Amino acid sequence: MKKFVLSLLATAAMAAPVLAADAKPAIIYDLGGKFDKSFNEAAFHGAEKFTKETGIKFREFEISNDAQREQALRKFAKDGDNPIVTAGFSWTEAITKVAAEFPKTHFVVIDTVVKAPNVESIVFKEQEGSYLAGVMAAMAAKSGTVGFVGGMDIPLIHRFACGYVGGVKSVKPDDKVLQAYTGSDPSAWNDPVKGGEITKSQISQGADVVYHAAGGTGVGVLQAAADAGKLGIGVDSNQNGLQPGKVLTSMMKRVDVAVYNAFMDGKKGEFKPGVEVLGLKEKGVDVAMDDNNKKLVTPEMQKAVDKAREDIVSGKVQVHDYMSDEKCPY
Repeated sequence: MKKFVLSLLATAAMAAPVLAADAKPAIIYDLGGKFDKSFNEAAFHGAEKFTKETGIKFREFEISNDAQREQALRKFAKDGDNPIVTAGFSWTEAITKVAAEFPKTHFVVIDTVVKAPNVESIVFKEQEGSYLAGVMAAMAAKSGTVGFVGGMDIPLIHRFACGYVGGVKSVKPDDKVLQAYTGSDPSAWNDPVKGGEITKSQISQGADVVYHAAGGTGVGVLQAAADAGKLGIGVDSNQNGLQPGKVLTSMMKRVDVAVYNAFMDGKKGEFKPGVEVLGLKEKGVDVAMDDNNKKLVTPEMQKAVDKAREDIVSGKVQVHDYMSDEKCPY
C-alpha cells in the first residue's frame, strides 16, 4: 500500500504542476496501460488535447490492479481534483462508492452507467460503428468467412460482435462470422500473444478479415493478420497505421472526445450529471478512412458504408443492441 501511494503521489506531481484555480482535472486509466494503442490511449489523447488548448495540466494515473481503483479515486478526490474521469466499464463499483463519499466532486465514467447526482456516465453505440466495419469486412472478404476477436467475454464486447455480424449479414447473408474471446478477467485486454494465436486459428478456418475489440490484445490480432497476408480491423483509436495497407479500417470510438468534453465542461463549470449516449448521429463512433487504408477501400465499399451510415442515422436501419437483451438476432 505504501509503495502504491508513493507512486501515485509521484505520478500526480509530474503530471500536474501549475493547475488553474478553478480547474483541476484528472484521469485514471483502466488496466492495459495508457499507451495500449486503443481505448486508454484514446482517452489520453483527449486529455492531451485539452491541455494543449487551455494550458491547464491534468493529473493522471495508470492502475496495475483492481485494488487500486478506489485508492486512486479517493486520493484524487481528497486532493481536490475535479472533475475526475475514469476510463472503462470496470469502474462501476469504485465510482459508486467513492462518489457517495465526495458529493461535491464531479466524476465522469466512460463505458458504464453509475446513477448519482455527481456522476456523468458516457456510453457509446458500439454496435453502430461495428455494423459499418461489418459492411466493409463482407465486401473485402473473398472466402465467405470473417473473424471477430474480443477481449473479455462480457456483454459490452458482445455488443461490438453483434453489430459486426449485422453489418456482414446485411451485405452477404450467408457469410460466416467466427467469434472468440481472449479471457474472462482483465488480463484479456493485454495479451497480444493470445490475440495473435486466436487470429491464426480463425485464418486457418478461412477468415480473411479479422476485427478485434480487445484493447492492447488487438495489437497481436492486427500483427497476425498482416503476417498471414490477411486484413485486420482495429478498434477505439485509429489503428490503420499500425499495419499500413493491412488494416481495412478501424471502428473508432471517440473516447478522446468524451474526455476532452468532460474536462472542458469542468473548466466552464458546466458539469452535466446523467447519461450521455454517443452513436453515429452524435459522431461518437465511425470507421476510419485515411492514407493508410485508402487503397483497400473501393468506391463501391465507400458508397455502401456511406449508405449504411445514412440509414442508421435516419433510423431506417436499427442496429440491434446486444446489451438490451443479451441476444444477437443476426
